[in-house]
Amino acid sequence: MVKKISRVAAIIGGSLIVVVLLVIAYITMALPNVGAAPDIKIEVTSERWARGKYLATYVAGCLACHSSRDESKYSAPVLAGTYGRGGEVFPTEAGVVVAPNISSFALDNWTDGEIFRAITCGVNKYGKPLFPLMPYQNFSRMDREDIYSIIAYIRTLKALPDTLSKTRLDFPMNIIVHTIPEKAILGKRPDSSDILPYGKYLITASNCRDCHSPMAKGKFIEGLEYSGGNAFRLANGTVVHSANITFDKETGIGNWSKEMFIGRFKAALDSGYAHPVKKGDAQTIMPWTMYAHMSENDLGAIYSYLKSLQPVKKAVAIRGG
Repeated sequence: MVKKISRVAAIIGGSLIVVVLLVIAYITMALPNVGAAPDIKIEVTSERWARGKYLATYVAGCLACHSSRDESKYSAPVLAGTYGRGGEVFPTEAGVVVAPNISSFALDNWTDGEIFRAITCGVNKYGKPLFPLMPYQNFSRMDREDIYSIIAYIRTLKALPDTLSKTRLDFPMNIIVHTIPEKAILGKRPDSSDILPYGKYLITASNCRDCHSPMAKGKFIEGLEYSGGNAFRLANGTVVHSANITFDKETGIGNWSKEMFIGRFKAALDSGYAHPVKKGDAQTIMPWTMYAHMSENDLGAIYSYLKSLQPVKKAVAIRGG
């Protein structure tokens, strides 16, 4: 009887293993399923190039991740001559994520549609998922023309060879990541005079929520958006936490005027702002030197949108910018 029970248990166990393997095989082979890359050819006009440079460099943060940054200086400014080369390494609880090369060296054999799908859906040329540290879920809400402009600008980046390591996700995230990408639901860029919707559009494109909002089990905690506290370990060994940027007067930026808010960004334009830092010195993950180039109108719209949200009283012990 014991042998019979053991045999039945072995059969059941073996069957469960087979089922699990089949499920994993389906997920990794059939997903993500966001559809084929669109058949598009984007004309690179001077207007698109200028708009794309503004968005990719100063708003959406494309070049802050897909270039090399000088970690020896405050705010780790992008190193000249590395635009689009990739290589920024992001240790996460799910594994190590490496920003890939997006210069023409890597993307020359990509179609415009394949780049569009990667930016808005998180699926690369070969149908493989991108880890959502790449904020495609935000970019998927942007205006189609703005995405076209980003692509037009990226297409002109100088070819820069690389010897990058690859993203390495741990189990089970290397399986789960296949289920995350979804079809884009593109939005429309509001008129800049429509301040609150325009501010919301910009703050989404700038990915502010991703750093300044706590998460649990991969989802933002409702009611704590923009309250900060997320921890980041920097190259110099410093651990910093994102600031509370809600308009709570005690723990956030509730006492800031619009002029103070804009001035905080514009201060990074000073030639001495990116000063040298040593291990243990104050440092920040915030790419101030890039966001500083946003227009005052755009920064003001972000300020107005943040001010319209419910303040959250939440003290952050160590502020990272």
